[in-house]
Amino acid sequence: MNRSHANDDTYEEDAETPSEPSACDNGEYFLARYRRIDPDAVAIDPASVRQALRVNTTRTTAQVLIEVLSSRGATFERIPWLRNGYFAAAPFSMGATPEYLLGKYYLQGPLSQLACEILDPSPGARVLDMAAAPGSKTTYLAALVGETGVVVALDNDASRLAAVRNNVERLGLPNVVCVKKDARFATDMGENFLFVLLDAPCSGNFCSDDGWFGSRTIQHVRSNARTQRELLKAAVGCLAPGGRLLYSTCSLEPEEDECAISWALERYPDLDVVPLDDLPLGDRGVTSWDGKELDHRVAGTRRFWPHKTGCEGFFIALLRRKNED
Repeated sequence: MNRSHANDDTYEEDAETPSEPSACDNGEYFLARYRRIDPDAVAIDPASVRQALRVNTTRTTAQVLIEVLSSRGATFERIPWLRNGYFAAAPFSMGATPEYLLGKYYLQGPLSQLACEILDPSPGARVLDMAAAPGSKTTYLAALVGETGVVVALDNDASRLAAVRNNVERLGLPNVVCVKKDARFATDMGENFLFVLLDAPCSGNFCSDDGWFGSRTIQHVRSNARTQRELLKAAVGCLAPGGRLLYSTCSLEPEEDECAISWALERYPDLDVVPLDDLPLGDRGVTSWDGKELDHRVAGTRRFWPHKTGCEGFFIALLRRKNED
């Protein structure tokens, strides 16, 4: 990101950016980009990413759930850096058990769970989830704030919002308000929140899609970067003084991750990064890209490489808005 464009709402392509590779070269092109950040970066087999679930403690306990499913041949391994997360394997579909249909657990990646726990909304809080579908993070946030809190879940697609409603109902969560709305215009609601989650639409990564390298281009990355800045602008507009904003993507592209956060820090002087240096996994955010220096505070963000974590690629940044004087 060119720092001279820090006050623009859009992402602008730099003139010296190399030409886009042909589709057959995409894999090497993207891997070469990653190796500029981590020389050991490799594309792991998506099948090696372990299935994980979150116990819905509003409906059961981990002990009861594990006992029931283990009796049918399922195996579990607690994820030590999560509150209710487990790696799970079974000789049957974990998405078709009576316990799943009754909302006793949710199939959710570990880093998706971690994003909610890092935001850590307090019981009784009001939370804005700006890109809610299909409801993975929405339902976890709703469980964290409890029945005295509320999660306002936005999505611009009616069918995707229906998926959120279905998951909310299945997990027995009465404290979610689903709103069909383009999150870029979230400030239209005239509401401020102490907790905002923006799990931004992004390019994804090679662990989430078997054909990722053949279907993604650098133009997709640039297009997503523009949208993400629009969403960040709206997120900050909805964030109350003293509030916390969790920005995440499942992208490994710096333009969609550290560059987006650097842009927001430069545009909004009352924003700051809450460093995530105490996390037991993940790498610090990169502070330069394509020969350009980013805001030094993005080092406090976290990027998660599949070859290091065994999870899907992910990026998390926690921002805080300063209190008004």
